[in-house]
Amino acid sequence: VHAGRAAADPAVTQKLVALVDDIGLSTLAELWSQRPARSLPGALWRLYVLRAWVRRAPDEASRAYAAGIRFTGPNHAVAGAAEPPGPQEMGRVIDEVMRGVFEGDLAVALERAAAFCRVVSAGRADISSGDDSAEQAANVLVMAEALTVCARLWRSGDLH
Repeated sequence: VHAGRAAADPAVTQKLVALVDDIGLSTLAELWSQRPARSLPGALWRLYVLRAWVRRAPDEASRAYAAGIRFTGPNHAVAGAAEPPGPQEMGRVIDEVMRGVFEGDLAVALERAAAFCRVVSAGRADISSGDDSAEQAANVLVMAEALTVCARLWRSGDLH
């Protein structure tokens, strides 16, 4: 994060945003997946997992997001997704969030990602059928809470 911010180079930022595309999610999993959710590596892991899911399943992401808007209007506003939230818009918003990690205020990027997760979670819960979908909705909500805590920790200087 600090190296990406220090570079102040759009090409470096884009490379960091698309890091999973280059090295694969499994490589990042080896580095960060076992780190606590309320740590910088844990937060980055969750952000990259979220981006990988949106990239892998943009139709699913947009369906869940669209379904969740009516339950989580303020979170939709914080996430910053365009309306209607189609597959391409999902990709754009998650890449904007990731760029914010390296170019903007990390706490704001984490809050946007948390808001995005809350909308998706509400949508998954609304359109779900079966225990797996309900569990996925709950897992995304847990991710949102962890990202929110990480934003607070970043602001206080305690996210490491």
